[in-house]
Amino acid sequence: MGKYGDWLVMFVAGSLIVYWLYRLFYRWLHEPPSMNSRVLLSNAEEVREDDENVRFLEQRGYEVTYGKYRLPITIKLDGQTLQSRLFIDLIAEKGGKHYIVKTARDRMPMDWTGSGVRDRLLVYALLMPESEGILFVDGKERTIRTITFRLG
Repeated sequence: MGKYGDWLVMFVAGSLIVYWLYRLFYRWLHEPPSMNSRVLLSNAEEVREDDENVRFLEQRGYEVTYGKYRLPITIKLDGQTLQSRLFIDLIAEKGGKHYIVKTARDRMPMDWTGSGVRDRLLVYALLMPESEGILFVDGKERTIRTITFRLG
């Protein structure tokens, strides 16, 4: 068994390493582009402890992990370049689940119909599909609404 046993062990070990590398490459190849949202959010602002929405979320058991983030968007329209941006107010965590946080604004009231919620918030769920949902926080009314989208 001397020389054949050594070759057998080397063959099994090599096969396991090749299989592991294949699975790693396959997972990287098929994961959604936003799975690396930690890289996306690496430019987020620091969490402001004096913000009433942050304090309210922390009182309700959430941990605010990221502050405001601005995502620049470049749009091509008939050969013309347009610029825009998308704002994420906060990212919070509770029980190991991550949530995108949007805060209520007086100048942009929320339309609480199916189409109104879809038009305002679906883009965030698509931007970070690994998040558990979206929290809509109204610090003045002291409410937190959880929104999840299910496609199909």
